[in-house]
Amino acid sequence: MNPILSAGLLIGVLCVAWTFVMGLTGWYKDPVLLNAFFLVIPIEMAGLFWGLRRTAAEGRGYGSQVIAGTMMAIVAGVIIMAGSLVFTMVAYPDYFRELEEAYRELARAQGRSEAEIAQSISDNMASATPMGQAMGGFLGTLITGIVASAVLALFVRSRHPIDPSAHAGS
Repeated sequence: MNPILSAGLLIGVLCVAWTFVMGLTGWYKDPVLLNAFFLVIPIEMAGLFWGLRRTAAEGRGYGSQVIAGTMMAIVAGVIIMAGSLVFTMVAYPDYFRELEEAYRELARAQGRSEAEIAQSISDNMASATPMGQAMGGFLGTLITGIVASAVLALFVRSRHPIDPSAHAGS
């Protein structure tokens, strides 16, 4: 299978799987454990590293490696977007209501007034929709993919660079 496609599929499936682990354990309802969701970043980084090693073996240079990593992130982002929609609309249809309740509890524990809590929820939850969440996942994956690929491509290079003089006679 094409290294870009296989790495993108791997990243997407692993990130969606981690999202469902967060759901099954109920960690997304806990203000502290909710941060465990960000394990998707090292998952994406590891997948990009694996994929870029495979594309480097094809003899790709730096710019081509960054483009390859970006394409991996796009493939992963589409899968993550679909997985997010399934998560919030099918598997956990009360996800946003439960997040709001968890936020209310945290804000009360911090001593915020009911008016402050209501205003904060109004400000933050307006964009808390299944599609908003899914687009956030796609954009987060894409931006992380571009930045990580630009850095990883500095270190993941072909061990057998293509000799430009070998193609001079073509």
